[in-house]
Order: sequence, then C-alpha cells, then structure tokens
Amino acid sequence: MTTRLDELPGRRCSIAGALDVVGDRWALLVVREVSLGAHRFGEILRGTGAPRERLAARLTALVDAGVLERREYSRNPPRSDYHLTRSGRDLLPVLQALMQWGDRHVADVPPVELHHHGHRIQASWVCDTCGERVGRDTERHVTHEG
Repeated sequence: MTTRLDELPGRRCSIAGALDVVGDRWALLVVREVSLGAHRFGEILRGTGAPRERLAARLTALVDAGVLERREYSRNPPRSDYHLTRSGRDLLPVLQALMQWGDRHVADVPPVELHHHGHRIQASWVCDTCGERVGRDTERHVTHEG
C-alpha cells in the first residue's frame, strides 16, 4: 500500500505521507519491538503495552503498508510472526532520532543507549554528495516541487 500525497489534506509533503503510515504511538513501538527481536504477537504485546485489539489492527496495517511481513512458523495450528521489511528497517534511524530527542527533552536519565564497538551512536544528518555532517549551524536549503 502506498499513501498518495495528493490525497492527504494540507501541504503536500513526505512527512505527512509517512505519518499516515506510522504516525501513531503503537505503530512505532511495534517497529521498535520487532527490531529488538520480538516477533510473536504476545512478545510485541508485552513490549508495547498496547491494547490487544489496537495491536492487532496496527500489525495488520503495518503488513498492508509493507513495513512488516508475516512469516508462518507453524502450520498446525497455523501461526505467523512478524519481521521488518526493508521499509521497516529504513525506519530505524527515525526511532533512533526520536530516542535521542526523548533522551534530551523527556527522560531524566536515558534508559537505553545505542553503541557501536563500544562507542555511543548519535543520529545525525550527512550530505549525500560530500559526506559532511550537517548540524544546527550548517547552511541548509529546502526546495519545493513547483
């Protein structure tokens, strides 16, 4: 399923399209849980704290949107679990940026830190062309489709 930007209200923008797919608490928490290795409904339920009906609806919507895929692990009884697709894995930097923002502005003490070879990971913007890190004080330009 693809969200058509021209069918959404307001400014035509990819942020609006993305939020149409994953713009609620439960959707992003599902992606977090699956990325951490929770693949079965009960595991995702425990990790998110979502109401059962809401979780079932979000899982279906995320599968329909191509963020998750169902994989059968038992035929008798029929059982499936959930795994991130490429689209779902592409959301991981979004979760990292949200976590970093929450660490700065919501949490007294960050409850989780991400590390790579013992070094803390920070979300950042990098120029596709020159590889330079783009920060708050770096010149940026926004272009609009006319």
